Amino acid sequence: MLKYGLMILFMTPLFGLGWGLTQFLLGLISFMFMLELSDFHFLEKLNNIMGLDLMSYMLIMLSMWICMLMLVGSESVKSTKFFPDKFILVLVFMVIFLFMSFSMMNYFMFYLFFESSLIPTFMLILGWGYQSERIQAGVYMLLYTLFASLPLLLILFYLYKHMFSFSFYFLMYSKLYMNMFLLTGLYLGFLVKLPMFLVHLWLPKAHVEAPVAGSMILAGVLLKLGGYGILRFSILLKNILIKFSMIFILLSMIGGVLIGLNCLRQSDMKLLVAYSSVGHMGIMLGGVMTMNYWGMNMSLLMMLSHGLCSSGLFFLINCCYERVSSRSLLLVRGMTHLLPKMSLWWFLFCVMNMAAPPSLNLLSEIGLINSLISWSKLNFLCLMMMGFFAAGYSLYLFSYSQHGKISFSIYSFYGNNVREFMILFLHWIPLNFLILNSDIIVLWL
Repeated sequence: MLKYGLMILFMTPLFGLGWGLTQFLLGLISFMFMLELSDFHFLEKLNNIMGLDLMSYMLIMLSMWICMLMLVGSESVKSTKFFPDKFILVLVFMVIFLFMSFSMMNYFMFYLFFESSLIPTFMLILGWGYQSERIQAGVYMLLYTLFASLPLLLILFYLYKHMFSFSFYFLMYSKLYMNMFLLTGLYLGFLVKLPMFLVHLWLPKAHVEAPVAGSMILAGVLLKLGGYGILRFSILLKNILIKFSMIFILLSMIGGVLIGLNCLRQSDMKLLVAYSSVGHMGIMLGGVMTMNYWGMNMSLLMMLSHGLCSSGLFFLINCCYERVSSRSLLLVRGMTHLLPKMSLWWFLFCVMNMAAPPSLNLLSEIGLINSLISWSKLNFLCLMMMGFFAAGYSLYLFSYSQHGKISFSIYSFYGNNVREFMILFLHWIPLNFLILNSDIIVLWL
C-alpha cells in the first residue's frame, strides 16, 4: 500500500494534481509510514540500490510530515494565485529527492540526490522569497554547498578506486588509509549542509530570504541530510574517525557557546531561530563524534526533535509576519493582546526550544550531554553555557514578541484561523508524544 501511495505522489507532476489532493496524499503516506513503524526493526531492501534501516525510515517520515505541513502553511501562495501549480511541482520534486537520498544504499547515488535537493530549495528561495536580496542569498547557499561538495565527490571516487564498489556495505569492511585531509574532504560537504560553526554563514541568509515553506523545509529536513551523511559515514569509518574526532568536538562546543551569545543580540526573529539551529546542530555533531552508543542514538533523536521544533517556530514567525509585515522584535511586540490563543503556542514552542519536559529535545539533550561528558569532563563548561544561553534566547524571543506595548505602526490586523492552529498542533504532538515510543530511536544502530 505504501508503494502505491508513493507511486501516486511521484506521478503528481505528470497529472498536475491540485493543492488539496497533494496535501491529502502527503498526509496519507505519512500515516502509512507511522502504521508500519511498530514492526520495523531490520534493514528492508527495496531493490538492488535502495533500502531502509530505521534511521532512513524516521527521516523519510519526518520529510513527508514537514512537507505536508509546509504545503498547508503556504496557503497565501494559493490565495494570491502566485503560481501555485509551479509551487506544488517544486515541492513534489523536493519530496522525491529527499526520499531517494535517505533510501540509497549506493553512496554515489546518495551524493547525486543529496546535491539535487539543493535545486528545489534554490527555486523556492528565488521564486517565492520576500526581499530582493533573495538572489544573493540563493547564490550564497549554492556556492557554499557546491564548493564544499566537490572534495566529497572526489573522495567518493577515491573510495571506489580502492574498493571497486559504491556500496555502503563494502565500505564497512574495507581497510582504507585516510589522513586528516581526506577525512575533512569527505565530511566537508555534510558539515556545510548541517551546518557546522565556521561554515554556517549561508544558513541565516537563506532563512531570512526564504518563504515560510522554504524555512520549514530547510530547518525541518534539509539540515538533516548533512546529519544523515555524517551518521552514515561515521558508523562505517569509526576506526579512522576516532583519531580526529577531538577537532570536531572542540569546534562544535566552542561554536555552540558563541552562537548562543550571538542569538541574544538578534532583533530579527527568523535570524534568531536560524542561529539557534546552528547551536543545536553543533551539540548534535559533538555527540556523533564521541563515537559512543548514547551519542549516535541521541544525535538522530536531536535531528527529529529539532526538525519539528524549529519548523513550528518558523511557522509562528510567519504568522506574525503576515499580519505585521515585519519580523523585527522592535515592531512585533505585545502580540498576546492581539492573538492571545497564539501566545500559548509561542510559549509551548519556545520552552521546547530550550528542552523542557516532556519533549524529545529534553531526551536528546540528556543523552548528548551524557556522551560528551563521558568523552571529557571539561565539556561540562561549554554545555553549561550552551544550556544557559538557549534558555536565555528562547525566553528573550517569547517575552519580547508577546509582551510590552503594541507597536503603533500596525494599522490593520486579522485574527487566527483553524488552519494555523492545526499546523502548530501537528508539529507539537509528535514532538511531545514520540517520547513514549522513544525505544524506536535506539534500535537503528
